[in-house]
Amino acid sequence: MKKSIQIMCLFVVLTQFSCGQDPENKANIADSTPFDAELLVDGLQIPWGLTFLPDGAMLITEKSGELIHFKEGKKTSITNVPPVYNRGQGGLLDVALHPDYENNGWIYLSFASEEGDEKGGNTAIVRAKLDNMALTNIETLYKATPNTTKGQHFGSRFAFDEEGYLYFSIGERGDRDTNPQDITRDGGKIYRIYDDGRIPEDNPFVGQEGAKEAAFTYGNRNPQGMTVHPQTGAIWIHEHGPRGGDEINIIEKGNNYGWPVVTYGINYSGTPITDKTEMEGMTQPIHYWVPSIAPSGMTFVTTDTYPGWKGSLLVGSLAFQYLERLSLDGTKVTDREKLMEDIGRVRDVVEGPDGLIYVAVEGKGIYRLNPVD
Repeated sequence: MKKSIQIMCLFVVLTQFSCGQDPENKANIADSTPFDAELLVDGLQIPWGLTFLPDGAMLITEKSGELIHFKEGKKTSITNVPPVYNRGQGGLLDVALHPDYENNGWIYLSFASEEGDEKGGNTAIVRAKLDNMALTNIETLYKATPNTTKGQHFGSRFAFDEEGYLYFSIGERGDRDTNPQDITRDGGKIYRIYDDGRIPEDNPFVGQEGAKEAAFTYGNRNPQGMTVHPQTGAIWIHEHGPRGGDEINIIEKGNNYGWPVVTYGINYSGTPITDKTEMEGMTQPIHYWVPSIAPSGMTFVTTDTYPGWKGSLLVGSLAFQYLERLSLDGTKVTDREKLMEDIGRVRDVVEGPDGLIYVAVEGKGIYRLNPVD
């Protein structure tokens, strides 16, 4: 019976419809909550990540390698940014502040770096301080190896949990048959470190011969969304599937999320990757998309600013060029809604300290969603 279900599910994946989910869980057409999408920061090409400084200024990463300071309509390029390996999906990626930034001033960046002996690049994590519009005190906290000239699947998003640990993602770098299921290799994993780069003693693979001891999970493909649940404190991620099979996962210590042994997706050519969508010892997603929306950026709505949205999850869609709102009942997705349809490739979405939603769109810039009565 189980095999027949798997075969049927594979058929559904091949025909690009949803399988294994609530049949009512379909993206709606209309926006239910009125808002004005105001283009607040224009003239950006690939704004990959953004965060807010305590004075209300915004830090924005451009994939090409520029770090932008934006305040009161003025854009300033920050100097002394580490050189990036700007190839394919690689470049300057996420940006985040230390939870105690007002006291210690640490800014965290992820980017594709050429550091190392091999040609090409791989994901690096650094922290630095901002002084007179220049980065100073730059420290490398983690650098994935080996470098490769492949241009795909660098990750990379950040989140600090309630205990102050830093989590970050590194994609499997296009080497699906080697990296994600091997804990001795970087890539296809979520990592957990202290804020200064030290590895926590209770990480799941500490002490195992040859293991990447910073790794916290494995079997991940290319996570480009990461956020903290506002009530439970759990780390939620989403990750790109291949053709179909994008996933939302809740991160748990030492778990194997299955890629590429199990997946709801298929090869871009249309051929199967595997006939399995689940396997003992591999964690199932709480939600998956077929067809793929190509998710990027992720945040929970925690305020009452937008009626009916509190507790929802917002996810950007690169493929279909809209912002998706997912209603939740605990960890179950109960409804989906398309927002900002045809706006462009949505690369990131954050809830600002003012309770408003900010959306980064490729080729345009940063939009602010202003509620309308």
